Amino acid sequence: MNDAVNDIQVEDAKSVREQREELPLYAPRVKVFPKHINGLFRRLKWTALSLCLGAYYLAPWLRWDRGPDQPDQAFLVDMASRRAYFLWIEIWPQEVYYLAGLLMIGAFGLFLVTALFGRVWCGHFCPQSVWTDLFIAVERMVEGDRGARIRLDNAPWSATKIGKRVLKHAIWIVISIATGGAWIMYFNDAPTLIQEIIHFEVPLAVVFFIGLFTSTTYLLGGLAREQVCTYMCPWPRFQAAMFDEETLVVTYQNWRGEPRGRYRKGESFDDRGDCVDCKQCIAVCPTGIDIRDGNQLECIGCALCIDACNEVMDRIGRPRNLIDYTTTANLVARERGEKARYRFIRPRTLIYFMLLSIVGGVIFFALATRSDLEINILRDRNPLFVTLSDGSVRNGYTFKILNKDPDARIFTLAIEGLQSPQMKLVGSDKKLAVQTLVADPDRVSTYRVFVSVERKSLKNDATDFQFRLIESGKPEHRHGSVFRGPKK
Repeated sequence: MNDAVNDIQVEDAKSVREQREELPLYAPRVKVFPKHINGLFRRLKWTALSLCLGAYYLAPWLRWDRGPDQPDQAFLVDMASRRAYFLWIEIWPQEVYYLAGLLMIGAFGLFLVTALFGRVWCGHFCPQSVWTDLFIAVERMVEGDRGARIRLDNAPWSATKIGKRVLKHAIWIVISIATGGAWIMYFNDAPTLIQEIIHFEVPLAVVFFIGLFTSTTYLLGGLAREQVCTYMCPWPRFQAAMFDEETLVVTYQNWRGEPRGRYRKGESFDDRGDCVDCKQCIAVCPTGIDIRDGNQLECIGCALCIDACNEVMDRIGRPRNLIDYTTTANLVARERGEKARYRFIRPRTLIYFMLLSIVGGVIFFALATRSDLEINILRDRNPLFVTLSDGSVRNGYTFKILNKDPDARIFTLAIEGLQSPQMKLVGSDKKLAVQTLVADPDRVSTYRVFVSVERKSLKNDATDFQFRLIESGKPEHRHGSVFRGPKK
């Protein structure tokens, strides 16, 4: 008996292995041909697309006067001078924490928006969605709407099909080149770059990056499309952690639509749902899903299915919003016949808002109180001190003065806390109690300073003192340090 059972289990195991071997490793791609639809959310997507693309392509051409010998491009990341310019804000490499703060603001802002409005970022403002929408609009203009594109895709190759495909891809490539070129303009002066392109004097590095961003735009926006949102983007994998029953999402009201079925004019809606199974919600979806199956990873929240369903409801005389942009709590309330309510203030949104406010407040305070001068003083640690031939003790210090002002600045360097100190700048033979330091404009000036005092004036092996940097007409800068000497 046991042998028979074991034989059956072995056969079952073999059958399972054979079935697994027959399954493909990757699911074949089902082509998506989104249908054009008019409506509120389609207009919102066109508005978002126009604003995003307009800002992206035009921003490098905006000018901002920063004075003589300064770049006048409003938005510029100047890799050569290691500076980033955002309107009136100038970010130095030492201030990379500002960029970190901006990334944190973007992250917490996205968390807050997601908790309130679901995947509105994915559906309307994500670069992948924006450029995909633009490429689909070009495809529709060249090849026609959904039905015409499906027929053309299934048709044998002909002169007409080749001509339309060549024209479509040519426009896609032009858009991709404009996209890659515009991105490079954020790292180079836009008018200068255009002149270099016209005269074929573009550096190879610029050509490489224009080609890189052109190819990725063409690949992701034109060819991959919904595959990026479904398989490549990490955001759908964890955005559900920010959802709760009060988050606005695109959802099908199952209680009202079921049981679904075909509809003929004049038929009664008694004992049936409002869904007529027209599948228009699937036809307009840019990722090709059926929203009636519930909330899905592939849904980007564009809400075009709402426009399509409302159009059908208007034609058959049924109430709108069978597919609605609402919360799970309201969906349950409507099923019970209760009034819908929206709670925007709740624990998770308060937490996100507080984090956003804290980081934003810190960044604003830091920008409002930032100095146009940074001074860093490093004491030599090897050797700690040097005993000179006259018996005096000498310490070495390195001064780094970051002058963010476009004009040179002159400082008088003095010492307080040491008895009769003498200072000598490397490169100068003069040994004085007071030295003059010149900070070059818009850069870091470095000085090596040797400080010496008589040995008998040192009370112990470590004496605290202060460097005084005095600038005419401006507050004095004081920086504490330590003078090392031999042990008593």
